[in-house]
Amino acid sequence: MPTAEKEKTIAQAKDWYTRSVGVVFTDYRGLKVRELQHLRTALKAKGGELHVVKNTLFRLAAGEDIQKIPEEMHNGPTAIAFLYGGEAEGAKAILDYAKFNKSLKIKGGFFGGQALAAKQVEALASLPPRDVLIAQLIGTIVAPLTQLIGTVEALYADPIRTVYAAADKLAEGAAA
Repeated sequence: MPTAEKEKTIAQAKDWYTRSVGVVFTDYRGLKVRELQHLRTALKAKGGELHVVKNTLFRLAAGEDIQKIPEEMHNGPTAIAFLYGGEAEGAKAILDYAKFNKSLKIKGGFFGGQALAAKQVEALASLPPRDVLIAQLIGTIVAPLTQLIGTVEALYADPIRTVYAAADKLAEGAAA
């Protein structure tokens, strides 16, 4: 039976987990406290939090989802990044820090009920922010419609232009 302090930690981890849109598991061995604080600050700016939670307590907090997460992600020294906003932006913040400080290793992630390997998390980090993706999608949808409108407009505008041109020629001929 967990102690009151452990139950409090499980409840807090459960809150972080349920509020997050995804989590990234990292191996933080070799990082100093100051370096972890820098990573936490960078991650907080992107809408996330980094916490070191005992693996057994995290497993209890994750509930049924823990069956979908490979065991190697939540074994050993693990710092868990809980991402609340843009998944790509949070993953990019972690990846950028991992490139800067080679001691930080990305183990993998869990997004939308699916486990991602470290390479997949890196691919997620390379995506543009959500707003840019939505704008690109809308642009892709709107482009053919804009071309269609231009074509339809030309169909009814060309005869009108022809009539006006003929009227102008007649007016020029009558004036002479």
